[in-house]
Amino acid sequence: MANPTAAMLVIGDEILSGRTRDANMHYLAGELTAAGITLAEVRIVSDDREAIITAVQALAAGHDTVFTSGGIGPTHDDITADCMAAAFGQSIDVRDDARAILQAHYDKAGTDLNEARLRMARIPADAALIDNPVSSAPGFTIENVHVMAGVPSVFKAMVASVLPTLTGGAPLISKTLTVHRGEGDIAGPLGTLAEAYPDLSMGSYPFQRDGRYGSNIVVRGPDEGRLDAAMAALEAAFT
Repeated sequence: MANPTAAMLVIGDEILSGRTRDANMHYLAGELTAAGITLAEVRIVSDDREAIITAVQALAAGHDTVFTSGGIGPTHDDITADCMAAAFGQSIDVRDDARAILQAHYDKAGTDLNEARLRMARIPADAALIDNPVSSAPGFTIENVHVMAGVPSVFKAMVASVLPTLTGGAPLISKTLTVHRGEGDIAGPLGTLAEAYPDLSMGSYPFQRDGRYGSNIVVRGPDEGRLDAAMAALEAAFT
């Protein structure tokens, strides 16, 4: 049986402008791979209401679970929560449970829970809160979509809260063979080997070092015995 699939929706003009480098996708991919969940699709959209709604509806319909990052802070352009409510036909307002979490956090810090900060307690009516041990402001789960902060440390903490609740499959194992030949030389034999091991994923990732061409051949799959057999075949073909 195939592993469940996930998608990620990265939200924010700052990502698309190049001002901010996204680190959350790389982290999520590694965590999902270890959990036996295939990250099958990633989309990046601007802080645009219709773009966010359209994207999350498509991803939620196409995958077992969806993770979003970005747009749940206190500023005017943090519109993700409202978009999620609209996408799934739910009302949204300041919720007492989220407000209590923020109130306790800011009371402890000696800071006012002002109108801007209170925006982070606006949660769709039927969503479940996601714990945020870093800065308290919660994320939330609405249907099969987990809505999380874009700040990497907070995103990681929220992923840690959600992953134990998901059903995974067999963790994927990865093995790499480095070949000092150009891709044009290895493409034919590599294609033949890939056909012989249809249950595994084989990819070629070229490089150039010290004037020499080469490629890292990466094989992935859930069965270590099959990976060992494929690696032995690759070594016989290319070394």
